[in-house]
Amino acid sequence: MGKTISEKIISEHSGREVKAGDFVVANVDVTAVQDGTGPLTIQEIQKIGLEKCINPERTILFIDHAAPSPRKELSNAHKILREFSKKTGAILSDVGEGVCHQRLVEDYVNPGEILIGADSHTCTSGALGAFATGMGSTDVGIAIALGKTWLRVPDTYKIQVTGTFNDGVYPKDLILHLIGLIGADGATYKALEFTGETISNMAMSDRFTLSNMAVEAGAKAGLIASDEITKEYLFSRGRGDKFREIYPDDDAVYERVIEIDVTRLEPTVSCPHTVDNTKLAAQLGNIKVDQVFIGSCTNGRIEDLRIAADILKDKKVHSDVRLLVIPASRDVFLQATVEGIVEILVKAGASIMTPGCGPCVGVHAGILGDGEVCIATQNRNFQGRMGNTNGEIYLSSPATAAASALEGYITDPRKVICSIADQRTYPFEKYI
Repeated sequence: MGKTISEKIISEHSGREVKAGDFVVANVDVTAVQDGTGPLTIQEIQKIGLEKCINPERTILFIDHAAPSPRKELSNAHKILREFSKKTGAILSDVGEGVCHQRLVEDYVNPGEILIGADSHTCTSGALGAFATGMGSTDVGIAIALGKTWLRVPDTYKIQVTGTFNDGVYPKDLILHLIGLIGADGATYKALEFTGETISNMAMSDRFTLSNMAVEAGAKAGLIASDEITKEYLFSRGRGDKFREIYPDDDAVYERVIEIDVTRLEPTVSCPHTVDNTKLAAQLGNIKVDQVFIGSCTNGRIEDLRIAADILKDKKVHSDVRLLVIPASRDVFLQATVEGIVEILVKAGASIMTPGCGPCVGVHAGILGDGEVCIATQNRNFQGRMGNTNGEIYLSSPATAAASALEGYITDPRKVICSIADQRTYPFEKYI
C-alpha cells in the first residue's frame, strides 16, 4: 500500500513503516518558539531539569509577536529567550528580523524534515515538502531538549486543484474558499495535501499561503510535494544542496479527495468572526472599512507587496482609512525598498512598520477601536484577534485589501484592476 507525504516523512523519522492512525516517537529536525509561547517553553523544561538544547543550530527562538515590545512584561519575556539563547547556543531571531514562519522557510526548513513549533501556523513550512506542525509549549520544550516528539500519524485529505486563476483572484481566495467549503473544523487532525496542475505551476510564495492556513480548517499539517519550483527557491535562499524530492505514492490512500477548479473562483472574504464564514467580495460592497492591514505570515511576502503596490501606485488611500503594511521579514523589507515598493506604498498613504506579526496578534501596532472594521491579509479573524472584542475583522487577499483601502469599502479588486487596465480587454462586467 502506498504512502502519503506525511506517512513517508514520519516513517523515516520514526525508524519504521507507519500508516495513518499509528502512534509514533519521531526524531525532530527543527524546533521553534516565539515570544508568546517560548518563555513558557523554557520555564517548563527548567522545572523538570531539562534546560538544554540538543540541536542548538536548528533551534530558533523568535521575537516577532510583540516586536518591538510595547510593555515591560513582554520585554521581560523577551529577556528569557535572549538568556536561553546565550546559555544553550540556540539561534535568536530578534526584533525586526521577521515573522517566525517566514523566517523558517527562508533559512531553516528543508524537504523531508520534521519541524515542530509552539505556534499553530508552523504548518507554513509544509509547502517545502516538510512535515511541519504546531504543538504546545511543553511538547516543543521536550523536543528542544531531547530531539524527539510523539504524535499520531494523521489521515490525509487530497486537495486536487486544477484550472487557471482569473485576474484579481489569488491563492488566498482559494484557501478561503476551501475553508468555507469544509468548515473551520472540517479537517481536524488531518493532513491536507495540495496537488494538481494548479499547484505544480504555483510559485512558492503562493504555496506558503495555502500551507499556512491549513490549520484554519483544523488540519495538523498542510503539505505540498517538492519539485523544481521548490528546488529553485532553496537555491535562491542558499541551500540548494538540501533539496530532495518528496511526493506521495501513486497508490497512496486518502481519507477524502476534494476537487477545486480555480477558474470558477472569485475574490473571497472571510467575515467576522470565523474563517469559514466566507462570502464573495462583490457581495460586501456596503461594508465600510476603517483599517487595512497588508502583511503577516500569510501574505507579507514580496510578491504580496508587489500586488498591493500595483494597485496603489499613483493613488491615495481613502481619507477614512488607515493602511498598515508590514513586510514578513527583513529580507522582504529590503527587497521592497530596492524595488521601489516602499516608496509607492508610503506615497499612497501607508504606514510601513517593523517586520513582525503586528496587529494580527492583537498585542500592539494596530489595535482596533470599538466598532471599527479592518480588512486584513492575515489568517484569523476571531473576535478580539486585533485586541478589541468590539472590532470586526475581514480576511482577504492583498489585492482585495489594497482595493478596499482605496475605496473605503470592501471592494472586489477586479473593479480596481479594470480601472487600471484597458476596459475593452478587461471589462469588469464579465466577472459579475
